[in-house]
Amino acid sequence: MIVVDISGLPIAGAWMLTPRQFADDRGTFLEWFRADHLQAATGLPFAVRQANHSVSARGVVRGVHFADMPPGQAKLVYCPRGAVLDVIVDIRAGSPTYGEHTTVRLDDVDRRAVYIAEGLGHAFVALEDGTSVTYLCSTTYDPSAEHGVNPLDPALALPWPIPAGELRLSPKDEAAPSLAEAHAAGLLPAYADCPH
Repeated sequence: MIVVDISGLPIAGAWMLTPRQFADDRGTFLEWFRADHLQAATGLPFAVRQANHSVSARGVVRGVHFADMPPGQAKLVYCPRGAVLDVIVDIRAGSPTYGEHTTVRLDDVDRRAVYIAEGLGHAFVALEDGTSVTYLCSTTYDPSAEHGVNPLDPALALPWPIPAGELRLSPKDEAAPSLAEAHAAGLLPAYADCPH
């Protein structure tokens, strides 16, 4: 029985997972992640090495983050409480969709998740106070291999649904280079080195 529908997104290496929810008078049950189903749908193995959880106020932006290739860091991102606009950015130098993005609303109603393969950039904005996001990661955090692109880079034109004056970024994300600057500095992963 299929309990999670897994469909490709417009950027190669990114998928949306929509779980089947089983509700009765006791509440709701669902499987939001199955490694075997994910690998069957994507053709990519996903071994979880670290799990992260963030709680954010409305307007908090986290990202655009990515890790050096190899090994990179694949992520499965799920929002058990509240809502986010999740943004996946193709930062892979040489990709046919380089510089493009796709978005998925993750919330505690549809309970969707996104799977992001190694080499893609990831960000989200919290749409409600107290929004929780859980990330399953394929590698452990390595600060020397972690990078970012400024989520307010005008060239990316990411569709933040909250006015710019209400967005809250960390100092690290505010200081992150533009996509063009990251490319010129040799920070971006090469498309040929990434799964897709």
